[in-house]
Amino acid sequence: MSDLKFTDLVEPVEMNQKTALRITVLGGGSFGTAMANIAVRNGCDTMIWIRDQSVAQEMNASHVNRRYLPDYPLEPALCAESDLKKAVCNRDIILVAIPSHSFRDVLRQIRPYISAQAVISLTKGVEAQTFSFMSDIIREELPEVPYGVLSGPNLAKEIMAGMPAGTVIASHSELVRYAVQQALHSALFRVFGSDDVHGVELGGALKNIYAVAMGMAAAYKVGENTKSMILTRALAEMSRFAVKLGANPLTFLGLSGVGDLFATCNSPLSRNYQMGFALGSGKSLDQATKELGQTAEGINTIIQVAARARELEVYMPITTALHEVIFEGAPPLNIAISLMKSGHRSDVEFVLPHNEV
Repeated sequence: MSDLKFTDLVEPVEMNQKTALRITVLGGGSFGTAMANIAVRNGCDTMIWIRDQSVAQEMNASHVNRRYLPDYPLEPALCAESDLKKAVCNRDIILVAIPSHSFRDVLRQIRPYISAQAVISLTKGVEAQTFSFMSDIIREELPEVPYGVLSGPNLAKEIMAGMPAGTVIASHSELVRYAVQQALHSALFRVFGSDDVHGVELGGALKNIYAVAMGMAAAYKVGENTKSMILTRALAEMSRFAVKLGANPLTFLGLSGVGDLFATCNSPLSRNYQMGFALGSGKSLDQATKELGQTAEGINTIIQVAARARELEVYMPITTALHEVIFEGAPPLNIAISLMKSGHRSDVEFVLPHNEV
C-alpha cells in the first residue's frame, strides 16, 4: 500500500467533475449514514457496512436508518452491507465511523482486505488506556495505508435536512485530501483541506468535553455571559493541550476547532450536550447513558484527557473540574469555581510571553 497505488485510483479531474469513486462507510450511526448519503448524491458507488444483517436488509428495503435517522429518507442507491469483506474489498476510500472503543478491533478485521484503499477516520474520540487518537490507530494497525481524518461542525440531522455545512479533511497526502473532497464536497456541504492531522483530530475529540460542560450549564440555566466564558476558556484549554502534543494552534481557529466547539456546545442535537444536560439534571452516569442510547465520546475523553493533562502538566481547569464532578462526587459548582481561578492569565492563549498558571 502506498500513495502511488492510491494515485492509480484517483485520477485528477476538475472539481466540478465527479469521478465514480467507490466509497464504503464502516458504521451505521447518524454521521456515517449522513456521509454515505452525500457520497451517493455525488455519484459515488457507496456502501455502508452494518454489523447486523437484518438491520442492513431492512435499510435496503426501506431506505431509512430507523434507529438513528428515522425521519430522513436515504438515497435509493445507497447499499447497506453486513459482509465486511464485501464492503471493504476493491473499494477506493474507507470512511470509518466506528466508536473509539471498537475502532481498533474493526481495523484489525479489515486488515486482510486492504490493498490500495485510503482509510479516513470520522470518529471524534480517544482510545481508552492507550490515549491513542484514531489516526494513531490507523498507522499502527494499517501502517502502509494512505490515511486522514474528517472533522468539523457536522450535526448529522442538519446535514440530512439539507442545511449548509462544512468540514475539514486532514491528511499529509494531497491526493487523499483531493479524493475525499471529490467524494463529499457538494453545493451544501463544503470540504476544506488541512495537513494538520493531529490538530484537526484533537479539535474534534476535545470539544466533546466542553459539550458535556455546556449541557450541564444549560441544566442549571446559566446566563449568556457564562456560556460565552465557558466557550472561550474551552478554546484556550483545547489549544493549550493540542500545542503540547505538537498541533498548530491556528488550526483551532477553523471549522474543526472553534467551529465544531460552537456547534456541539450549543446544540441539543449533540449527544455530549444531551449527556451533560442529563447529568446536570441529577441523573447518574448510568441512567444518562442508558437513556441516550448512543455513545457519548465526551465521557471517555474527559477520563483520558484529565489524566494526560496531569502527566503533561497542562492547565485544564474545566476538564479537571468535570472529572471531579462526574467521577469523584464533587458538586457541580466546582466547574463554575474552576473558571474563576487564576484571574491573571491572558485572555488569549500564546499572547503574553509568560502566561501564569
